[in-house]
Amino acid sequence: MSFTLNSRFLRNVMRRGKMPDSNSQISIDPLTPHIGAEVSNFQIAEPMDQSRFGQIHAALMTHQVLFFRNQEMTLDQQKDFARQFGELHIHPGIPGPEGHPEVIAIHTDENSTRIAGEDWHTDVSCDAAPPLGSILHMHTVPKTGGDTLFASMYAAYEALSEPMQTMLGGLTARHSGEMAYRGRYAYRGVDDADLVYPNNDHPVVRTHPVTKRKSLYVNRIFTEAINGLTPTESDALLQFLYLHISKPEFQVRFRWQPGSVAFWDNRAVQHYAIWDYFPQTRSGYRVTVAGDPPY
Repeated sequence: MSFTLNSRFLRNVMRRGKMPDSNSQISIDPLTPHIGAEVSNFQIAEPMDQSRFGQIHAALMTHQVLFFRNQEMTLDQQKDFARQFGELHIHPGIPGPEGHPEVIAIHTDENSTRIAGEDWHTDVSCDAAPPLGSILHMHTVPKTGGDTLFASMYAAYEALSEPMQTMLGGLTARHSGEMAYRGRYAYRGVDDADLVYPNNDHPVVRTHPVTKRKSLYVNRIFTEAINGLTPTESDALLQFLYLHISKPEFQVRFRWQPGSVAFWDNRAVQHYAIWDYFPQTRSGYRVTVAGDPPY
């Protein structure tokens, strides 16, 4: 599968000004053997030519989550960057800021009673075609705390025994938006009484459409049950997988700073937002790229 910058974006770049030097090498510094890399010599708000796009895309495919420091951008610039990787996803339960339905405001302060993402999950896995990836830009962070953990589902799958891999490879699981979202955003003033949330079946082991690597695809927030098993069998197997997924060997921990960005591949990564900073404020914006049905 090849990836190219879309022509509309290139026309917009030509109107705005000169493209960056394609010979300017982006620095990619891996953070752990399995997952995570920090990117430098790159500004998300600046126009991106084919060479620099290729470097970022290749790094994302290899490291699964990329971290950027000292990034300043508008919501439109954040969306422009995200659109180079695909169409933008609109969340089924959280309305965006006015004029930006594709954006999710991430905000927690002294008035918050809960946060989004406070357990291991992959974003919106209840959709028939869950997101490709998410780009989160934080502008206000607590003095301490508020880190995010990311875990490689490639590494989690590959650490399983061959018989376990074989068994899981033939199973599907139900991912429930109803279970995950109903009433969840009442603290944001969202009345979801009339909303119908998506519920879909996906393989327990999915194949990445670009890398072709296999990864585990069940998570605590969305996965309701494994199809074809008794409730006792399903619960036991899911609890084993959740415990396995959360092993620190598969993880990288990101400490946010003002202006930091995390860009993760939702098809191969789970994440966990740590709420250890109450009553401090943590605030930013997330843009999500639409994906394809898992297989």
